[in-house]
Amino acid sequence: PMRRNQRSSGMNNQNRLAFALWLACSTLPPAAHAAQLTAQVVDPAGQAVANAVVHATLLSGTAPARPRKEISVEQINKEFVPLVSVGQTGTLVNFPNRDQIRHHVYSFSPAKTFEIKLYSGVPAKPVLFDKPGEVVLGCNIHDTMLAYVLIVDTPFFSKTDKQGKAALDTLPAGEYEVQVWYPGSGSTPAPQKIRLGAADSRDLKFVFALRPQSGRPAAGK
Repeated sequence: PMRRNQRSSGMNNQNRLAFALWLACSTLPPAAHAAQLTAQVVDPAGQAVANAVVHATLLSGTAPARPRKEISVEQINKEFVPLVSVGQTGTLVNFPNRDQIRHHVYSFSPAKTFEIKLYSGVPAKPVLFDKPGEVVLGCNIHDTMLAYVLIVDTPFFSKTDKQGKAALDTLPAGEYEVQVWYPGSGSTPAPQKIRLGAADSRDLKFVFALRPQSGRPAAGK
């Protein structure tokens, strides 16, 4: 009888361990089962392109809701920092002035037309960017100041680093159209369509022909 009890106890322990493992796996957060995408963006000479935005639109499947993070575009030493920002439609953007002089921030872009007249410090309210598209920022006092905000209709986006790489993680399974954008560019590489499984990892490459940027931002650019 004692041996049977020992065997029974051993089996119960194994069952409890198996159940605990199953429970742990079944309750892992979505990110643990999510797919990821890495994109490399280069110019025709093969040089890395920094400050390009890679964004993926889910064509099939269900995307979980993600909170929108506020963006800050600072003014430091008569420059906008960062040069390029990206956010989802409905994002709030702050414009802190870190200089000892006043700035007058504006945009004439169709995706967001606004102005914050001469001010110092931090404006009382952020600006709501409620339409997708490229928004060019300028300063009405300092013509050389220039920056870009890209607003996209997807929560899946990233910006390339100095090596031209951008990583999109915690992607749900499904079919995606992946696009790349660069500020002030006249043309963009063709979108790429991919299908991702629950834990897939994919690498993509985009070749971007760039044009020089100079001067004051034009309306609608």
